[in-house]
Amino acid sequence: MHTFLHRYELDSSAPTRKEAWHDFTRRVLLPAVGLWVVIVGIGLLITGPLGNLPGEAAVNEWFVAQRTETLDAVTAVLSAIGTTEFIIGACVLFVALFWWRTKQWWLALVPPQAIAVQAIVFMTAALVVGRERPEVEKLDESPPTSSFPSGHTGASTAFYVVLAMLAQRIGNPVLRRVVTVVCLLIPLAVGTARLYRGMHSLSDVIVGLLNGLVCAFLAWNYLRRDTSSVAARSESRSLSHS
Repeated sequence: MHTFLHRYELDSSAPTRKEAWHDFTRRVLLPAVGLWVVIVGIGLLITGPLGNLPGEAAVNEWFVAQRTETLDAVTAVLSAIGTTEFIIGACVLFVALFWWRTKQWWLALVPPQAIAVQAIVFMTAALVVGRERPEVEKLDESPPTSSFPSGHTGASTAFYVVLAMLAQRIGNPVLRRVVTVVCLLIPLAVGTARLYRGMHSLSDVIVGLLNGLVCAFLAWNYLRRDTSSVAARSESRSLSHS
């Protein structure tokens, strides 16, 4: 896992644009097709034989019972930071700053890849599955997409999980841990807010998390990196201490 998280530091060589596009096609787009099949399969199973998982209604009703003015305001903010507009804006700003500071365009492209691929999977899967939103009072306007999977949760997971992986290069250990934990908690907070506000069922949020998480890891792994010498040295040290 250490080698995976630091793969762009262990091999910082710049690819050609042709190499980057070739790797993106084979290592992100093709696996994403498999992810789409899995997500659509789960969605059709839920809306078909499983009858929309009737037990989930109790979860939505529990969240409705917890509503207060304060929680309404807090979840409105949390829901807003998972919107497409916010995620795209934050991503553009981050990419511009990261590209400017590091000059590593091939690494700066990882966050937008993760967001774009999860969005394609989410929107096309939602179109095929067509699941209705929970039958509770909704605190937000319903977007044109269906309930399954959660797009807010998927987008925030894809973006912030990539940021958490990039945060592993922060030198200060305390700051590194704080940034990592915050980045990993944000998608969970967004998903909970969407449940609270009556916009999704629990399975919508869980599969949204899955979509964002897989797309984040696919995007992080999109470019071939040579870390074999590092792995060999690590194995050699392990054998010498045994």
